Amino acid sequence: MEVVNMLEIENLEVGYGTIKALHGVSLRVNQGSIVTLIGANGAGKSTTLRAISGLIKARGGKVRYDGEDITNLPPHAIVARGLCHVPEGRMVFANLTVEENLRMGAYLRKDKPGVAADMEFGYEMFPRLRERRHQAAGTMSGGEQQMLAIARAIMSKPRCLMLDEPSLGIAPILVRSIFEQIVAINKARGITILLVEQNANLALAVSHHGYVLETGKVLFDDTSAALRTNPQVRAAYLGG
Repeated sequence: MEVVNMLEIENLEVGYGTIKALHGVSLRVNQGSIVTLIGANGAGKSTTLRAISGLIKARGGKVRYDGEDITNLPPHAIVARGLCHVPEGRMVFANLTVEENLRMGAYLRKDKPGVAADMEFGYEMFPRLRERRHQAAGTMSGGEQQMLAIARAIMSKPRCLMLDEPSLGIAPILVRSIFEQIVAINKARGITILLVEQNANLALAVSHHGYVLETGKVLFDDTSAALRTNPQVRAAYLGG
């Protein structure tokens, strides 16, 4: 079967003022795969996602999505192409209900039956959201808000989903449930996933390929299985 690069980043450079955050990062995300970026805090993982989704400007390099150069396009234009970003910190609309948050995810869509079907899919994925559909999102736990952020992203009908630290600040039992659904989204819907995750063991367990970032550069690039047995990766990120 032919391998198709859905997302291709080439020599990406990003800076904040005079500080260079990314030093020529290159990576590929094959269609239908789960690819993870791991690394210490400040390695450039979240910056990479923000540059891909247009939230910050790239100073150099290229971002190609589905063969099209999308470097520095505005975020709404990137979402409209089927590339959706769930940012670190979830960013739900605190004063809106769960259901209103989900509808906000579908703001670019006109297919009402499809929107209704995807809302139902979100409720099946995360039954807690159905129980709390009339509750203000800001009153829910961190784990429930993460579920909502992922379900809201699905409402935009993405073909590629970027998830930034989905386990951050969440109870372990909910982390397990969320990661089971990330895998299910990939398998059942064929949605390509680029995952940034501090829990390197978990990230490499669910992904097909991984990149290790260190101070804005790619240090290792290999299958997730190979990275899990790499002595340097084990010593630095997997607890030996």
